[in-house]
Amino acid sequence: MAKKNTLLMKGNEALAEAAIQAGCRFYAGYPVTPQNEIPEYLSRRMPEMNGIFIQAESEIAAINMVYGAAAAGARAMTSSSSLGISLKQEAISFLAGAELPAVIVNIQRGGPGLGNITASQADYFQAVKGGGHGDYHCMVFSPFNLQEMWDLTQRAFDKADQYRTPVMILGDGVVGQMMEPFYPTQYKAPKLPKKDWIVDGAKGRAPRVIRSLCMGQGELEQRNLTLQKKYGLMKKKEVLFNEYDTSDAKLIVVAFGIAARIALSAVRELRQEGIRIGLFRPVTLFPFPEKELAELAGEGRRFMVAEMNAGQMVEDVRLAVNGKSEVLFYGRPGGVVFSPEELYRKIRAVYDKKGSERDPGFPG
Repeated sequence: MAKKNTLLMKGNEALAEAAIQAGCRFYAGYPVTPQNEIPEYLSRRMPEMNGIFIQAESEIAAINMVYGAAAAGARAMTSSSSLGISLKQEAISFLAGAELPAVIVNIQRGGPGLGNITASQADYFQAVKGGGHGDYHCMVFSPFNLQEMWDLTQRAFDKADQYRTPVMILGDGVVGQMMEPFYPTQYKAPKLPKKDWIVDGAKGRAPRVIRSLCMGQGELEQRNLTLQKKYGLMKKKEVLFNEYDTSDAKLIVVAFGIAARIALSAVRELRQEGIRIGLFRPVTLFPFPEKELAELAGEGRRFMVAEMNAGQMVEDVRLAVNGKSEVLFYGRPGGVVFSPEELYRKIRAVYDKKGSERDPGFPG
């Protein structure tokens, strides 16, 4: 059997090319490390595809340009890192309120403040809890290798159009900067709703209005109820996750993104030593796989959440488990990437008599 053709690229470059293949023809962004390969790559590729690339004067300008392009019917994307995404939050709320599809990429770095330029997962709350003002969510995908950077980026554009919603790719400085081979699956456009709402000139039809300002009596409440119905549908149909050796596990590590990839190495080594341990990896952070985690919870089974932050997804895991199992946490904030060996030692400590009831917490 012939081997599949593979590509060797940086994660940021793979994401950018996947966007092109999925039909993205408008990009506006602003440089910030560690996502700069995305605008650099698209500055060359967009003109080749008769698309539009704009290096905006600011992050705020970039996301508002995406708003305009999405309103005109283009598949539009922006990217940034952490502090830049913070600047975009007002317009992301506008996108959600106006029900406009767009893809927003966050290649996370350490924070808060200017922080540093190393990988982090400290933007989880910002991504899954809305981030900006109002009752809204973005659909959030969390890739943990380059294959998923490619596949989930293409899926993000489809889901943005299907639900008329902003979709976020929540990566980090490791997966964005690393190089590894992956298989560039060919994009196949699914059947999607017709964009009969775009503002592309009336041309003999009734004019259309796209807005998030709803001043009529009860109008804003109805818009919110429409959004909540949409998010409920996402929770029923769009949850993605992976399980590794959870069926007989006494301890299940829960991690997302690059932390899950690191955790998988530690889990595999512990399995070889006969320890009954597994890994649960949410791929969609919103909608979160709360039902699937709840089904795994029960007496005699514990969970350990590993994150590159001070403890964020652990709150959603505890809500999902709902007291049926003990939930421990281990995190490294401030842009520190833990090693498989470090995580291996922390997990082993949970099995020791001394550490059996002790939350690993932070290093030390």
